[in-house]
Amino acid sequence: MPFGVLNIYKPVGMTSHDVVAVLRRVTKIRQIGHTGTLDPFAEGVLPVCIGKATRLIEYFADDKEYLATVQFGSATTTYDIEGEKTFISDRKITADDIDLKPFEGEIEQLPPVYSAIKVKGKKLYEYAREGKEVEIQPRKVTIEKIELKSFDEKLQQAEILIKCSKGTYIRSIAHDLGQNIGVGAHLVKLVRTQAGKFRVDNSVQLEGIDVSANLINPLEMLDLPKLDVSGEQLEKIRHGMPIENNGYSGNIILTNDNQIVAVAQADDKIKVKKVFL
Repeated sequence: MPFGVLNIYKPVGMTSHDVVAVLRRVTKIRQIGHTGTLDPFAEGVLPVCIGKATRLIEYFADDKEYLATVQFGSATTTYDIEGEKTFISDRKITADDIDLKPFEGEIEQLPPVYSAIKVKGKKLYEYAREGKEVEIQPRKVTIEKIELKSFDEKLQQAEILIKCSKGTYIRSIAHDLGQNIGVGAHLVKLVRTQAGKFRVDNSVQLEGIDVSANLINPLEMLDLPKLDVSGEQLEKIRHGMPIENNGYSGNIILTNDNQIVAVAQADDKIKVKKVFL
């Protein structure tokens, strides 16, 4: 069975699960999984693991980078182009009005009411569709970088680059930005340009994909310490036995001949967590 990761460019209109379904049909492999969802209206980088690489999903870096197109002058129920308008303003703004400083660093963010976050075992968008109100708790997220790339004064649209932690809702940033200025705002386009070490420049289109030709060795994309093992160490790992630790700590990738042998936890000794032999 193939073992590796794909850097897929998810197109608009497909869910992340749709992408996995297509790859399962193409490869006839069931063991396929993505590392993080993208809304159907969004596009861009979607890392997908094939075969045993699905056991590595939790170890890929989860920081993200997006290029968001924000429309000023109206707010919507979903905070994006797919929702119904809840507020309209005819006031025109300039680039000088767009203050991104409140969104820098660690912030508390209210997720959109139309989101998959669960409250009391039920997804928020299910409450919203039923017309029921539910208390939403703010969540701490980190915005490492937020930068205004361009502003079209005629269209009242801004392109904003955002590098952020896992769980950040770009829709909420667009909505809150519009509220802060007083004219309303919502997302009209969202491109994920990076997910961990996966970059949009190296992504491949799903249509007509040659999976074997585009498989990436997970070692290239995992941002964890690596230790090459052989001989007696390799045999111990094969049987799930610990090996001596020479200065490592935390999660570590054990390799042999440029292939993943195991994921391990290093403390007093290096103890195997997942074996790939």
